[in-house]
Amino acid sequence: MADKYDNLKNTPLIEAIKGGQLSAIKELIASGVDVNDAGEQGWTPLNWAAGKGDLDTVTLLVDSGADVFKVGRDQRTPYMIALAAGHASVVKFLRQAEDLVEGDKPTRPERKYCKAYVLKDLRQYQGWFESQINWKYKQTNGESAEGNNGIQFSDEDVVFIHQDFMVTKSMWHNENVIFDQTTSEWREFCADVLKFRVPDDLDLIVSAKSMASSGSS
Repeated sequence: MADKYDNLKNTPLIEAIKGGQLSAIKELIASGVDVNDAGEQGWTPLNWAAGKGDLDTVTLLVDSGADVFKVGRDQRTPYMIALAAGHASVVKFLRQAEDLVEGDKPTRPERKYCKAYVLKDLRQYQGWFESQINWKYKQTNGESAEGNNGIQFSDEDVVFIHQDFMVTKSMWHNENVIFDQTTSEWREFCADVLKFRVPDDLDLIVSAKSMASSGSS
């Protein structure tokens, strides 16, 4: 089924960006072309430059009025495109550019993350107590069931702290929840005592590159 992106063609500016022709890019911008005019897949010149990891062109486009929140068919901003491609310098620049935009603006999608701990470490928290919320367990016939099964937890049980500081027995967010009182005191305890921190986007890029380097050596 055709949609609004099917008949879009790349503009001369986009073609120059795809070819890495910085002098042509500057000439086109100086001539007054629309830096937000979309091409294939609804991607703007900034989307393409972000995907290529071309920081000079990205900087030039943003300085020339390119919309840092513009998305195409894939619903990804230039920041998200650069992040997926692992272009750390462009990610850092675009994040700063997004932060400088005044007024209402889209929020970055929450990244799912969790880290495993043994329960005895969490039980050090003064306000700790255990619940069984949205609990799923296996019955004797092997089928999944829900409800409070009266499970008792031991100090050595492995549990997971998620990006919103909820604690579950399952790796899946909001399933088999045993602690959901995510107060400022709990967050401070996680940071100070458990050293829990959700990785920054740039951390993930560095980690991915490091793993790729180790695999090729």
